[in-house]
Order: sequence, then structure tokens, then C-alpha cells
Amino acid sequence: MHVDSVPMPPAVRARPRDTRGYPVPAITPWEGDEPRFALTDYGRSADCAHGRLCSVCSTLIPRGPVWRVVGGTEAAAIGAALAAGRPYRNLAPTMEGPGHRACMLYASMVCPYLARPNARRGLSADAPEGMAAHVLRGAVRGGIGAVVGFADYEYAVTGTHVLFRFLDVVEFRPHETADAQLDELRAELARPAEEQR
Repeated sequence: MHVDSVPMPPAVRARPRDTRGYPVPAITPWEGDEPRFALTDYGRSADCAHGRLCSVCSTLIPRGPVWRVVGGTEAAAIGAALAAGRPYRNLAPTMEGPGHRACMLYASMVCPYLARPNARRGLSADAPEGMAAHVLRGAVRGGIGAVVGFADYEYAVTGTHVLFRFLDVVEFRPHETADAQLDELRAELARPAEEQR
């Protein structure tokens, strides 16, 4: 979906934009006047982890669940665990931080990599050794994606990376193409601000 056709959470609307009009997530580094969407800024990501700030809009995530968007293998693993009545915990760390529910529903639709099964992660993406395969350069998102709510997260700030693990799935919203999340985003944004997650 094009950025103009997706309702934008107010805190995302306040973010800087690239030349196409896409809001730039809080953890995205800049090179001159250009955001580098395929990369993650170490300092900004550490600030979000330490301060419990949304990795998309950079505002406080209230105590309680956090969300992220997952693709391919991870979405399938979560779905299989839930269908079998087993708990799911991602054992491989990821550099992708948590966010608000509305921000992650939004991101699932406007980020080309998250929105479509045939989309590939940018070739300029940086992935340290030992990270999950979905963060590798050129990786295909895969058959399904999902917006997933977790009870909480834990993180580690190393000398070069900020790594996240997510605990206890509380919501699983799979999609083949992310436009399936549009009605849910509209419903989330229609809630009173103090009730949004």
C-alpha cells in the first residue's frame, strides 16, 4: 500500500519524512539528508531499548504488551506454536525493537519488506553474525507476515549492537499482504488516545 492511503498514527505523523513522503522510523540512521531504511542506528536503538520508546515513533510505550512485525519463518513458527498450544519465545536475538500496536500495524503496511511476501530486505542491510536469517541482506520476507504482541521484551546493548528478545505472545495477527491489517489499524486509531496500545 502507498503511504498516502494508510491512516497514520499521530506520533508517526510527527516524524521526519523522506523525499517520497515516508515517515522515517526512530531507529533509522541518516546519511546527510537521506534516511538509510535498511540500517539500524545503534545509539537511537539503545535509547529506545533503555527508555521503553517505540522504535517507529520514539514515544513512550506504556507498561504492558509491546508489538513488532515479523515475517516468513518467524511468523510461521509463532503460528505453529500457538496452533499446537505451545508457548513461543524467540531464542535468536533480533535488532528489530518493539513498538506501539498502532505503529507496528502501520509499519506492516507501508514498509515494502514487511508488506509483501516477495519483498526482499535491502541489500544495504547490516546483519551481525549469529543473527536470525530474516535480517540478512536480500532475504525474502516469505509467505506470511504478522503483527505480534508480546507481554514484554528483554534487551542487551553490546559494544556494536542492540539486541532484543520478546517474551510470551499475547496477540498474533498474520497476513499474506499487509493490507489485511488496515481495518485493525483504523479500529486502533479510533480508540481514545489513553486506550491505544
